Amino acid sequence: MRRRVYDRIVQIILIAIASMMALFLIYLVGYIIGSGIRGFSFGFLTRAPSGITQTGGVWPMIASSMYLIGLTLLIAVPLGVGGGIYLAEYAGQGRIVETIRFAVDILSSVPSIVFGLFGLALFVQFFGLKYSMLSGALTLTLMVLPLLLKISEESFRAVPVTYREASLALGATKDQTIFRIILPTALPAVFTGVLLSAGRAFGETAAVLYTAGLSPTTPVFPLDGGRTLSTHLYLLATTGKIEESFKVAMVLLVVILVFNVLSNVVISRFRRRFIKEAR
Repeated sequence: MRRRVYDRIVQIILIAIASMMALFLIYLVGYIIGSGIRGFSFGFLTRAPSGITQTGGVWPMIASSMYLIGLTLLIAVPLGVGGGIYLAEYAGQGRIVETIRFAVDILSSVPSIVFGLFGLALFVQFFGLKYSMLSGALTLTLMVLPLLLKISEESFRAVPVTYREASLALGATKDQTIFRIILPTALPAVFTGVLLSAGRAFGETAAVLYTAGLSPTTPVFPLDGGRTLSTHLYLLATTGKIEESFKVAMVLLVVILVFNVLSNVVISRFRRRFIKEAR
């Protein structure tokens, strides 16, 4: 009887904590959207900022953000997926592998401003890439690579061992088994990691501020500078343009929510597919 009462109390406390977090999230999202929707128009997304105040539109910032995310994923995805394949399929248990995993865990906890300063010193100054999309993409690659690497490794390890055994028993080589059986099976989960990495990179400010620059123009080449939505929001907020800041924050929040919703959809489909195949 006493144990049932204790379990019930713990359950009520956990439900209350979860409800408070959900309500806070709803309030936060609602407050930002409610504040940003005032005076918002579709033209705000298609116009460039004008005047000394740099207000009135965010199209170059949207283009810069998408350019930067695309370039980052172009560099990070092959490295992250390749590293996950190595750790899950080729690497054994030893000091080298343990050192790699330890380094990945350390990198995942480093503050973004440290990555920004490192990118400024290495890519902008040492390699002479200046403030550009390429400098920002290389810096963001270092940031999202630990997350992408861990998700990729776990995705490959989650593939049932019977898939590997059946493929090898039919005469396939290990490389054929990995790229024709394991990789396609783990692809939905890997894609989820890509979406989560893109969502994290899209909202970064400090790392981009020190590497991609603040130019309010639309970049064309990788060595062109640009201003992302997050850095534009930072500049507006620090100069007292609160109403414009909420509009930019609303756009940024909606895009990040889209990334997270897509990742949850992919995860749910992957789980249903995995359970169906397991049966």
